[in-house]
Amino acid sequence: MLPSSMKAVVCHGVGDYRLEEVPIPEVGPDEVLVRIDATGVCASDVKAAHGAGRIWGSDEFPAYIQPPVIPGHEFVGTVVALGEGAEAKHGVSLGDRAIAEQIVPCWQCRFCRRGQYWMCEQHDIFGFRQRAQGSWAEYMKFPADSVVHKVPADLPVEIAALIEPLACAIHAVERASIELDDTVVIAGMGPIGLCMLQVARLKSPASLIALDVREKRLEVAARLGADLVLSPVKEDVIARVMDLTEGYGCDVYIEVTGSPKGVHQGLQMIRKLGRFVEFSVMAEPATVDWSIIGDQKELDILGAHLGPYAYPKAIRFLQDGSVDGKALVTHTLPLEDFAEALAIAEKGDDSLKVVMLP
Repeated sequence: MLPSSMKAVVCHGVGDYRLEEVPIPEVGPDEVLVRIDATGVCASDVKAAHGAGRIWGSDEFPAYIQPPVIPGHEFVGTVVALGEGAEAKHGVSLGDRAIAEQIVPCWQCRFCRRGQYWMCEQHDIFGFRQRAQGSWAEYMKFPADSVVHKVPADLPVEIAALIEPLACAIHAVERASIELDDTVVIAGMGPIGLCMLQVARLKSPASLIALDVREKRLEVAARLGADLVLSPVKEDVIARVMDLTEGYGCDVYIEVTGSPKGVHQGLQMIRKLGRFVEFSVMAEPATVDWSIIGDQKELDILGAHLGPYAYPKAIRFLQDGSVDGKALVTHTLPLEDFAEALAIAEKGDDSLKVVMLP
C-alpha cells in the first residue's frame, strides 16, 4: 500500500525551490509509477535555478520551464504501480527498475510521426514541463506517451542515474561521425563531456584531446582515455592544436563548455571542412563571425539534443564497463539537501556528478 503523499522539490520560479509534501501521482491507462532510487543534478538544473535566459525564455525564445514543476531529468526508479495496459506497452513489471527518456513525445506532430521524437514540437521534458513532472521527489509518474526502458537490477542506482547524460553524450558523438584518422577535440570535461570522451574513445580516433579550465577534471580525463589534456588558462590551446595537426586544425570539435568562449575557440581551432558539434545549453547568447563557418572553412555545424535511440547503448556501456560510471559520481546526498547539491554542482571544483537519493 502506497502512502498518499511524498516529499518533492518544487520549482515555483527563478531561485524559488521548496521541499514540499505533495500528493503521490495517480496512474491512469498506460502510465507507470516509480519510486525514485537516484536522481542527478545537471548543469541545466543549476542554470535554471539561477534564471538562465535560454531556459526561462524571452521575447525571442520560448521558456522551457512551466512552474510549478518538480525538477529532475536524470533518474532511475523501481516500478511500484502500473496503469491498465502499461506492462504490455512499456515492457516493465512491478518491482522492475526502469527509466524513461527525458522527453515525453506527443506522437502526433511532424517530427514524432517521422520517428524524430526527440525534436517533438510540443517538447515536454521531464523536470521542466507540467505534463512531465520530474524526479526530485520520492515518486515519479511516467506518462502514457513516455519512452520507457528496463534497467538491470545489478547496476548500482547512483551509476544508473548516469544513463540519461550518457545517452546525450552518445548522440553527440554519433553526430560527429568520427573517423579512424581524426583528431578529435572535446571542450568541457564536466560529467557529460567525460561521457563523450569515453564514447569517442570507442570510435578509436587517431588523437583525442580534452580541454577544460579545471585541472582536476583534466586529470580525470587523462585517466579515462584522453591522449592529451590541455588547459586554456595555462596555454594557447588553439596554437597547440594547430601545431599538432601541421597547421590544419582538428577534424572534429565537440563543444560542451556551456560558455560562448568555447564556441569561439572551436571555430578557430577546427580545420576547413571540419565537423563542429554544439551540445551546450548556453546561459547567454554566443555571437560569432559566421563567415568563418561559410566563406573561410565551409564547416559542418551539427547540433545535438537529448539522447534519441541511445538509451539501450548507455545501459550496456555502463553495465559492461565501456564507460566508467564510478569515476563520475563524486557526491551523493539526500533529497532534503537539494540546495547543497545544487551548490556543489555549481561550484564544480571537487565535484563531477552529484546524485541525490530520495
